[in-house]
Amino acid sequence: MRIVYHGHSSIQLFTGDKSLIIDPFLSGNPQAVIKPEEIKVDAVLLTHAHMDHILDAAPIAKANDAPIVSIVELASYMSWQGTKTVGMNMGGTYDLGFAKAKMVQAFHSSGIVDEANKQILYAGMPAGFLVFAEGLTILHAGDTALFGDMKLIGERNRIDVVFLPIGDHYTMGPEDALQAAEWYNAKLVIPVHHSTFPAIKQDADLFVKRLEERGLKGKVMAPGEEISITAK
Repeated sequence: MRIVYHGHSSIQLFTGDKSLIIDPFLSGNPQAVIKPEEIKVDAVLLTHAHMDHILDAAPIAKANDAPIVSIVELASYMSWQGTKTVGMNMGGTYDLGFAKAKMVQAFHSSGIVDEANKQILYAGMPAGFLVFAEGLTILHAGDTALFGDMKLIGERNRIDVVFLPIGDHYTMGPEDALQAAEWYNAKLVIPVHHSTFPAIKQDADLFVKRLEERGLKGKVMAPGEEISITAK
């Protein structure tokens, strides 16, 4: 499997000639090195409805004739943007054909700010995704605070790679993320949702160093960077 980090919390997974992208936020991300129109995918997964996770979802989905997979309320909203959607809910699994995506808990908020009408649109619960493909298990934790069931998710799944937010302010910070990494017990921990904006600036290299002090493997990925992993 090839994994490309597009910055912020945007991850693209490639398996064979298929791929999916999670939380595409490119046009509004000053650190992104690829444009939304350059993305080729077969599915778009959304963890929640905040703009720094859904900004480019509809354009990418429509350009690729790809479905958006998300919690049911957000799926309804995205369908109004003219996209194909698959609405699911917490604990459910959806078979994409080339991968399976299971929706797991995240503790955060999820809504769409309608500035023109001064309204907040309810968009369902926030989530994370376990993606199963090629004998591998990839966890995108979503935007989240630390919560005890991370340990249960780690015990029930042999996670190969976990993408963990470390930015603080809007999600858990590095200290809580270290505990989350221990509970998820993934073979590789990649910090995300940090340093895109001043409010979430963090030293990701220091975080990885602290992981290693706990016997865990971490890696800082730059926007556009790619890694390849195989099942063992």
